[in-house]
Amino acid sequence: MASDAPHVPVLLRPLLEAVAPVSGTWIDGTFGAGGYARGLVEAGAARVIGIDQDPQAHEMAEAWVKDWPITLVRENFSNMDKVAEAVDGVVLDLGVSSMQLDQAGRGFSFMKDGPLDMRMSQTGRSAADIVNEAEEAEIADILYLYGEERQSRRIARRIVEARKVEPFTTTLQLAELIERSIGRTKPGQAHAATRSFQGLRIAVNDEYGALWRGLMAAERVLKPGGLLAVVTFHSIEDRMVKRFFQAHGDRKTHKNRYAREEEATPETPFEILTRKAVGPDAQELKDNPRSRSAKLRVARRTTMLAQDIAAAELSMPDMTGGQ
Repeated sequence: MASDAPHVPVLLRPLLEAVAPVSGTWIDGTFGAGGYARGLVEAGAARVIGIDQDPQAHEMAEAWVKDWPITLVRENFSNMDKVAEAVDGVVLDLGVSSMQLDQAGRGFSFMKDGPLDMRMSQTGRSAADIVNEAEEAEIADILYLYGEERQSRRIARRIVEARKVEPFTTTLQLAELIERSIGRTKPGQAHAATRSFQGLRIAVNDEYGALWRGLMAAERVLKPGGLLAVVTFHSIEDRMVKRFFQAHGDRKTHKNRYAREEEATPETPFEILTRKAVGPDAQELKDNPRSRSAKLRVARRTTMLAQDIAAAELSMPDMTGGQ
């Protein structure tokens, strides 16, 4: 990696090993600080299209990206097939980036006080808008379905009670209320607000909807033989990717015994390359503790036409009550 890269991306080495040899045009659908894009270029990619909806990611890249064969596009990765076609590979690194977490002003973290924002695109409904304006039932559903917070109803009830006195404007204001609602964080345990903040962030940015649409967009934009590599950080994301590959992929293709080897007809749009999810090794865990929950899955595009898939088939959490 170039020495001026501000962050080392999670699972970069096993990802590059899984997709080797790297060549042609790739999409880094979650550009962030550019770590994956640089890694792909150094591994052999002729060009990388970096996609990120966060204007700050584009501002940070201005100083160095002109010296690399990288084209930046401000867009959500779920629309990648609208900005490119027939690419050789797609890389997705899901969730919030470390640079976003580290900036208190973005409102993603409860470890530092900052505005209760959480918008990756810096547009649309913020986390403060949700906790101050949404119905109690909607808040509870967001915390439970997106954050997997078992005490979501209690927290939602306390939020609605508290906002009658004073609206929520900062991260610590909300984090402290959550601790008062379900008990203070014990030593060695995750902070009491972890799941609630995750749920709000996912709701604000429609992360599950973007993942569902993005997987289908990747299927449409990849050329036959192209590779899709996805890094997830929690169980719901990984389950969605796993079920997408299960529904649209197989570890072998159907072969007509009367056809020549090169004429084998694929039955699915993808061939799964990772038998099970790849996690960080001991060295990466030591170097980057944030990688502990990361999982990598990789598949290769076949010649079969792209197919849409219903969100329900991926067990995507459903805020409408349909799940």
